Amino acid sequence: MTFSIVAIDSEKGDIGVAVASKFIAVGSVVPWVRIGVGAVATQAWANVKFGPIILYLLENNYTPKQAIEFVLSGDPRKEHRQIGVVNAKGEAYAYTGLSCIPYAGHIVGDGFAVQGNILVGEEVIEAMAKAFETSKGELVDKLLAALKAGDDAGGDKRGKQSAAVIVLRRCGGYGGCTEGVDRYVDLRVDDHPDPVKELIRLFEIWELTILERENPDDVYSLNEVAYNIQLALKKLGYYRGEVDGNLNEDTIKALELWIGINNFENKMRSDGKIWGSIYRFLMKQANISTF
Repeated sequence: MTFSIVAIDSEKGDIGVAVASKFIAVGSVVPWVRIGVGAVATQAWANVKFGPIILYLLENNYTPKQAIEFVLSGDPRKEHRQIGVVNAKGEAYAYTGLSCIPYAGHIVGDGFAVQGNILVGEEVIEAMAKAFETSKGELVDKLLAALKAGDDAGGDKRGKQSAAVIVLRRCGGYGGCTEGVDRYVDLRVDDHPDPVKELIRLFEIWELTILERENPDDVYSLNEVAYNIQLALKKLGYYRGEVDGNLNEDTIKALELWIGINNFENKMRSDGKIWGSIYRFLMKQANISTF
């Protein structure tokens, strides 16, 4: 009923799962992740108890293969299970029971495993593995690329309904080490006609709002774009002064208010510049072309 990928970025320590399915709220069932320990996808006739048990075993020095074999030992529905696991060392292993509804299978690679059942064919997991291995960017980018590739290749042969991605990074959550947790990315689409596409759209908003990974060269001087900022803020009701391109105190206050209202406070700069991503979002929200 599902196609998923578990993977790790050994350099950054990021670890996560991405999954999609013709199943309501698949993100509440399949993915299980613990920072510094590993990631698990338990699916097909999913046993949600396997997630925390396998993570406990990994934490106690079981290999992914040993952990999967342990939870399946004595399991009367063993042949209906499908599990993918990666640990913090980058060791991966997957299992597909003989009674999983076809097409069902998995691919294990360097630091990742892809697995799926009730798929249109083997091409789904092959496309996922290739996309993960060839895509650029952080782990979350590679996971989403793999999920999109599987979706584009046909995905779940019954159709589409839900998708999810979770990536943990030490102190990577909102607020960082001071106030945050390790949830670098945590998004779910529980019921949607095109869940993978919707998940990617949500991630773009998440990235803009929460992640601090802008290109350091993608900035604008506030003095240079003051006119457009005043025009945009006036259209949106934040600025009441003259639109003359002079960066005055009222303009700065209006911009800071807009940034706070839109939850971009962690993107606030104090050097007279604005991130390109935030500037473009402001222009888009005010329906102003900068070309």
